[in-house]
Amino acid sequence: MTERITAPGDLGRRVAARRESLGLSRELLAERAGIDPGYLAYLEEAAASPTGETVHQLATALETTPEELLGGTVDLPPGQGTSASPPLLEKLDRSECLHLIFPGGIGRVAFNDAGGPMILPVNYVLHDNSVIFRTSVGGPIDEGLRTGAEGVEFKIAFEVDRIDDPNREGWSVVVRGGAHLVSSPDEQSAVEAAGVHPWAGGERGLYIKIVPTEVSGRRIRHGL
Repeated sequence: MTERITAPGDLGRRVAARRESLGLSRELLAERAGIDPGYLAYLEEAAASPTGETVHQLATALETTPEELLGGTVDLPPGQGTSASPPLLEKLDRSECLHLIFPGGIGRVAFNDAGGPMILPVNYVLHDNSVIFRTSVGGPIDEGLRTGAEGVEFKIAFEVDRIDDPNREGWSVVVRGGAHLVSSPDEQSAVEAAGVHPWAGGERGLYIKIVPTEVSGRRIRHGL
């Protein structure tokens, strides 16, 4: 009997996300994987029970692994495998760095609080080449970024990365600069329109703006 895998929607979402990240249409992915385009549409949009063979075909066509598509690595930190052979480390210029982080998403804020260095993940957007994110009143970021002096910015670092585990590739971008709590009405209206929505939920009415003074990045690729 052919083994079927119960995938209540998560597999379909992972297939669709990976397909879109590679810039593939459903028709092209179906052709690569050797499956019917209609079945691929059903798999992406509804709970499905594909065969193990189908999952392997999709993983190969999407340049990933069955474990990734099935969510087996969700709770594991990235970078479990060995490096690509041979790896090539490239430095990225400012324009390429800003291009990579322009879509927004999740980044990490690094700053000093009363206890020492602190790093926290936040949802962010890039607005007028500045990083915008939201935080809660009285939270660690709010307290850590208050200098007590009007108009004085707190110097911090902000990092965004993308890890491609199956291909052992990835990039990281670091933004350093002054961060301040957005308080003026005009600036408040502008950053609210940028539309940053924290996954953590709750009351996060404070907007933080980071104006970059230094932007640097690196990319790991397969060597030639």
